[in-house]
Amino acid sequence: MSFYFKNFPTVNYDIKKNDKLQVLTNLTLRFRIQEALQNKVTVMYDYNVKDGERPDIIADKYYKDSTLDWVILLVNNIIDPHFEWPLDSLSFDSFIREKYGSVANAQSQVHHYEKILRSQSVTFDGTIIPEKSIYIDQETYNTLSASDRKSVSNYDYEIDLNEQRSTIKILDKKFITSVINAVDLVLQ
Repeated sequence: MSFYFKNFPTVNYDIKKNDKLQVLTNLTLRFRIQEALQNKVTVMYDYNVKDGERPDIIADKYYKDSTLDWVILLVNNIIDPHFEWPLDSLSFDSFIREKYGSVANAQSQVHHYEKILRSQSVTFDGTIIPEKSIYIDQETYNTLSASDRKSVSNYDYEIDLNEQRSTIKILDKKFITSVINAVDLVLQ
């Protein structure tokens, strides 16, 4: 990731408010992937991040260059990989214990309630039609039959968020040069 920031402009800033300026990389400069690929038909592939995979590993796998990890983050509009990248199983368990005290606490506490509008089903050809539900309050939840409602624990809520982060986009390697050139132009 440090390669992405190597050409960013620097600013002098008094972090501690003690009249001592420090040279910092200006991270407020943002680049949009759409600018680099304007007027081009691009191909993005869905990819499911495997347990323990980092952006640099995926960049090396697809682009044969681990320093292009920033492209993976940029394509997926990830600003803070610490909070927006999927956690591996050990980090996830640690996160749960830190946030909720224990896995058991997270599993026993209700995060929210949902009304099930449509149950998951499978068509004749094997296509899975996912469940559809909406958030509701506890009072409404209590008026519904057991088959029309569900409570979602803090643990299940966090699992769902982490799983959503696990599906990312990979830019076709044919467009890497365009992105790099466009970023270089913006940073000059």
